[in-house]
Amino acid sequence: MSHPSAPNAVTCIDLTFEWPDGSPALTRLNCAFPPGRTGLIGRNGAGKSTLVRLVAGQLAPTSGRVNASGAVAFLPQTIALEAGQTVSDLLGIAVKRDALRRIESGVVDEAFFAVLGDDWDIEERAVAALSKFGINPQGAQGAAVLDRAVGTLSGGETVLTAIAGLMLRRAPVTVLDEPTNNLDRRARTLLYDAVANWPGVLIVASHDRELLDHMDQIAELRNNEIRVWGGNYSEYIEQRDAEQQAAERMRRVAEGKLAQEEQQLVQARIKLDRRVRYGKKMYANKREPKIVMGQRKRAAQESAGKHRIMHEGKIQAAKEKLNAAESAVRDDDLVRISLPATHVPQGQDVLTLFSGGRRLYVRGPERIALVGANGSGKTTLLEAIAGGAGCGPVEWVIPQIGYLPQRLDILDDASSVMDNIRASASSATEQEVRAKLARFLITGHGVSQSAGTLSGGERFRVALARILLADEAPKLLLLDEPTNNLDLDSVEQLTRALSNYQGALLVASHDETLLGDIGVTRRWIVNRGTIAEE
Repeated sequence: MSHPSAPNAVTCIDLTFEWPDGSPALTRLNCAFPPGRTGLIGRNGAGKSTLVRLVAGQLAPTSGRVNASGAVAFLPQTIALEAGQTVSDLLGIAVKRDALRRIESGVVDEAFFAVLGDDWDIEERAVAALSKFGINPQGAQGAAVLDRAVGTLSGGETVLTAIAGLMLRRAPVTVLDEPTNNLDRRARTLLYDAVANWPGVLIVASHDRELLDHMDQIAELRNNEIRVWGGNYSEYIEQRDAEQQAAERMRRVAEGKLAQEEQQLVQARIKLDRRVRYGKKMYANKREPKIVMGQRKRAAQESAGKHRIMHEGKIQAAKEKLNAAESAVRDDDLVRISLPATHVPQGQDVLTLFSGGRRLYVRGPERIALVGANGSGKTTLLEAIAGGAGCGPVEWVIPQIGYLPQRLDILDDASSVMDNIRASASSATEQEVRAKLARFLITGHGVSQSAGTLSGGERFRVALARILLADEAPKLLLLDEPTNNLDLDSVEQLTRALSNYQGALLVASHDETLLGDIGVTRRWIVNRGTIAEE
């Protein structure tokens, strides 16, 4: 869906927001969101959530303004629920239903008619919207589903119910902030279908690459600026990479031109120095009249000055072209690691599980996905494996296991990054640890920083480094929803790191794009303690 000639749906003009302590989140941001579906992306801390809350009117700008083409509906990252709330409250239709009930009971009051408006069929539409998302708490029938307690919904059902409420509102502009966080595969698929058919303008701040592939355009928030790219996320990646390849070529050309101009200046100075020495020799030998030699000296000085100015001008122009070329090259660093110590020979047994009267084997270097609905026991299974032999369904397991839990709570927040790494890599020297951390993009002051002060992306990289750089390199790596709350840069870094991992891998994830990128070879369906091959 493209709207090349339609006016922008949302425009931000000199938008500035500062937190109460004075720290800036956004500064004089100017941007525009076109009609259709827009995916808002950017690193953690770039200000995406702040921006969407400003657009939705949940925050007041310190200065500047937001202009929208109509009312804005909003789904926050975390839905605040109160005791006693019903599905009707979560849908946002409780007031309309109350007005409908009063009118149907014979109460004649213009205020109730004004509240209800044209929504005489609000209950039927609400039930239909919930049914589309497969929501029917405790088997309630008809409108009775609207009176059920929100507490009867799962986390995923709560999010989907809130989204159904936004669809019922039919606001001209709708903003979603990380709507797929913690949704299982079924709930994500239902959300993707809803987004693909969304009526009106939709702005989605997300790290979910599959969701972003349902967008009409991608808006990237980077360095307090927004650039809108036409097409979905996959197309954005293609455009970005092609542009960066061209920018890298231009940088190399500009570097070569600068080197050439600097070399020509050196050669020109050598020639001029030779002329000066020759002139001095002629003057010393008195081979020409004094007046002639004086004229030649002045001419040589003028020529030298012109040459110097000309070459310095060319060098300055070459430097400016190089600066322009370098500014077009993104500063996105990439994780570059080598992990030969994690190698497991093809076919070597790594793990044996007992489930449903049969044995399941993990052999090196397999990559197995654990799939299943939220609450099916995937985390419990990973924790049992990490606990070692004799725990839960685990019958036998190798000792070299690395486990990265969802909460990334394997770090000691009071200790430095260096101390956290050396806790598992005690045989490495400090210099060796620094060199290895640099490949995980942790350098300089970051090495001595307390783990508790790390950003989400930094904490993820340090936690991963703590596992992969251990003295006993993990032959089996367990990952529990590793992309939850990671920005897209961090997801790329995770994918790159796992491409160099040579052991067996078990990963619980609803992120199908990740599973494809890391080369999953098998899938196990987990369902309340049982495991089956997909």
